[in-house]
Amino acid sequence: MKVLAESPVIAASPEAPPAFELRFATGIVGFPDHRRGEIFHLPDQLPFQWLRLHGPAPLHFVVIDPCGIIPDYAPELFDDDAAALGITTAADALLFNIVTVRDQPSAATVNLVGPIVVNRHTGAARQVVVANHSLFSARHPLVTVE
Repeated sequence: MKVLAESPVIAASPEAPPAFELRFATGIVGFPDHRRGEIFHLPDQLPFQWLRLHGPAPLHFVVIDPCGIIPDYAPELFDDDAAALGITTAADALLFNIVTVRDQPSAATVNLVGPIVVNRHTGAARQVVVANHSLFSARHPLVTVE
């Protein structure tokens, strides 16, 4: 199944409650006890958004919606992952990729192998390894110099 992200930007202000809540059945890689969270953004930080996870200690990750940012990114879900999330068509899914910023913002990378996939109707979420992972990198440069 192909997941083509056509997700809207999820909005929240620091004063308002989160706009889109997520539930992870098994947490994300490295953080199995973080099973609830939300996606939000601050208007002056777009296209970057935030994944805030609740658990023993709150965690925050910078994420992007890859649609329109990463050309030719067409990840495919394994059937088991799609079934666990209740995703039957690409329109059911939201897709977010975790961004890693090191010393210099221009050296930021994005994980295209292990996106966060969300059922837009239920908020069920899972970090997956995409079925066509050999086509992508877990450290894809976010900024390329031509």
